Amino acid sequence: MSFIHPDFMLQTETAKKLYHEHAEKMPIIDYHCHLVPQQIAENIQFRDITQLWLVDGHYGDHYKWRAMRANGVSEDYLTGGKYTAWETFQRWAETVPYTMRNPLYHWTHLELSRVFGIDKLLCPATAREIFDECNAKLATPEFRGQELIKKFNVEVVCTTDDPADDLRWHKMIKEHPFGVKVIPAWRPDRAMAIESPTYRDYLHQLEDAAGMSIDSYADLCEALQKRHDFFAANGCKLSDHGLENFYSAKYKDIEIELIFKKVLIGFAPTPEEVDKFRSAFLHDQAVMDAEAGWAQQYHIGAIRNNNTKMFAEVGADTGFDAIHDLDIATAGHRFFDRLTQEGKLAKTILYCLNPKDNPVMMTMAYTFNDGTYPGKMQFGSGWWFLDQEVGMRRQMDSLSNLGLISRFVGMLTDSRSFVSYPRHEYFRRILCDVFGKDVERGKLPVSEMDFIGQMIEDICYNNAKNYFQF
Repeated sequence: MSFIHPDFMLQTETAKKLYHEHAEKMPIIDYHCHLVPQQIAENIQFRDITQLWLVDGHYGDHYKWRAMRANGVSEDYLTGGKYTAWETFQRWAETVPYTMRNPLYHWTHLELSRVFGIDKLLCPATAREIFDECNAKLATPEFRGQELIKKFNVEVVCTTDDPADDLRWHKMIKEHPFGVKVIPAWRPDRAMAIESPTYRDYLHQLEDAAGMSIDSYADLCEALQKRHDFFAANGCKLSDHGLENFYSAKYKDIEIELIFKKVLIGFAPTPEEVDKFRSAFLHDQAVMDAEAGWAQQYHIGAIRNNNTKMFAEVGADTGFDAIHDLDIATAGHRFFDRLTQEGKLAKTILYCLNPKDNPVMMTMAYTFNDGTYPGKMQFGSGWWFLDQEVGMRRQMDSLSNLGLISRFVGMLTDSRSFVSYPRHEYFRRILCDVFGKDVERGKLPVSEMDFIGQMIEDICYNNAKNYFQF
């Protein structure tokens, strides 16, 4: 039997029934990913499996990079650009056997099986054969970018886009549809980052996009509102924020104006000023989302660019971020409480990166549900370092014990890779295994299997479809 077989990860007969009769058939709504819209629009043809899997210009799979570094692979194979595609792939093939019990082991073989139809284990002995077979298939029209997405019954893809983006590639996709809806998602992190040395350069980009000067915080909000409206006109229905923590410091409007003016003339803001500015900015963005009828997402708890040497050499998003350890409860409750008092709380999905915060974030979300929509405030799927088996099971347990897993909007890829969609399958198999075990242990009634099957379908697809209304 192949390692990736039909009942992979399904440990009971009930789990197998739930997966094969309910989860397996459902389409995918990938409501948060980092696919590059230009690559989708141009229907990218990958040069080889190394570009697709490991190194694509500045971008690559930082999960794999971290594993390869830990396995003693030189940076020259990853970001150094000194070796051929085959040589880099060889180093990955050497690393894969050492990733056992890391999710990379499962993901790698799921992708080989589901994308390429290859059921061999990747190791040094099989590396050349697998490399050549993957490359031969990638050279065909059936393995271009759009076809890779369609292969997995994907219905909607939401990319992650800056407010200054002109969305030209989204427009091109809309003009030349390929059967999958590709929608922008609003990610205004750079507009909030007044502490960044390049902030004023970014403001010039935003000015050009909005067609106006930004000489005050009020101007910034007006420019962002113009761009927000532009995104909405191009199908956007949700925002996303990548944050260390929530921000809810007390401030006066005049303070925010003075802080912004100070930054405009070249002075660095103090930590207290940054905190106040972020608090005002996030609040105003949340109000904007609520008034537009969007959903909003908050990814909380990453501490980024921790390796100063490597950040200087290869930049951000290259595998040197980690899990933060902060008090998220105080600021988070204060942030959502203010929005609730003002009647400006949009549909919201919360994600944490530190597993100790699962129950904190879960109870935070459910404190502000108001009965207007099922699952209006949600605890989102396991994110980043937690989108593996243990992380998913813990997320499901917190969501079940402290809320309604039945209203959960399910999995997302959060990936730059065109072949990450087997992660949805991985999630669905784990979900079915969780429910299957509970049924067979007598924790859930066998007589309710029809309802449980419908619940599985809802979590995999229907809840997201109804929640986002794409």
